[in-house]
Amino acid sequence: MMPPLCGQDLIRQRLNQPLNAVGILEVINRHGVEYVVMGAFAATTQKAPIPATRDIDLTPGTSEENLVRLSEGLGELGTRIRADGIAKGLPFDHDHDGSSLGPARVWSHICARGEFDLCFYPSGFDRGYEQLALRSHRVTVIGTVVVIADLDDVIKSKEAAGLRAAPVRQRLACTTKSVPTSREVTAGG
Repeated sequence: MMPPLCGQDLIRQRLNQPLNAVGILEVINRHGVEYVVMGAFAATTQKAPIPATRDIDLTPGTSEENLVRLSEGLGELGTRIRADGIAKGLPFDHDHDGSSLGPARVWSHICARGEFDLCFYPSGFDRGYEQLALRSHRVTVIGTVVVIADLDDVIKSKEAAGLRAAPVRQRLACTTKSVPTSREVTAGG
């Protein structure tokens, strides 16, 4: 287990190191958390022609058991609450039975491996994980199995949030042959 960074080490990490999304997901997987990755990571893994972002977005399941596993994973990651203007983030003191995680819709975190958001109910998906999991894909990214949202669900969520997904749809129309449509995707490494 990698010890959590704090103080100047965490500030240096946030300013100089790229996102290690796979490192975050390895810890989440090790704790057996049920989740679906949304956002740019899910889209680019499916070869969508959009730029990567500085964080990864996860939609975890909300069962009590899953929230306990998630809480344990967050503890191992040494997460802190991401806050504008506070490079090292704010302390994240949460109960380890997971009960404090579920009532929030979104948590924005920072850890030694980078930034990530937990969004329990992304725009357009009022049942969250249960709804997204139905069309999700299991892919391998640099040797790590990751569960990602279907590209149409990523776009639907962006549109429901009022974000401009039309340019992505237009670019996809030109590149649909390169966008994976099944669970056999292998990305990275």
